[in-house]
Amino acid sequence: MYPTTGLRIFVVDDEHIIASTVATILQINGFSATSFTNPLQALSSARLESPDLLISDVVMPEMSGIDLALRIREECPNCTVLLFSGQAATRDLLAHARHLGKDFRLLLKPIHPTDLLCEVRNKLRPRTSAIIEGASS
Repeated sequence: MYPTTGLRIFVVDDEHIIASTVATILQINGFSATSFTNPLQALSSARLESPDLLISDVVMPEMSGIDLALRIREECPNCTVLLFSGQAATRDLLAHARHLGKDFRLLLKPIHPTDLLCEVRNKLRPRTSAIIEGASS
């Protein structure tokens, strides 16, 4: 077991190896990460335990990562979102999300673990600072 920051991250990708590998990289680096291959399961889990960060593939069966992000943000307004994709079709989906007033950051697959961790830390920096400040009071 790895020590954690206490920040909860959901990793969603319909490819099991990608979801589990990204979650493992995050766990090794101190995050509490859970992988999902089904976006509906991730949404259901978010209703029970609000994630601090959602990292999701964009193009998946049953529900796109953008639709998942929109739904999770409805349930968990404080959840931050990072999307990643290896498909060019995601630009149209992102344009639709922007039309709805949501501007999500898109990472391109494959992404090097160092770059992924940098993006995650940047997204979670405000929450990490709050945890550190709370621990020092």
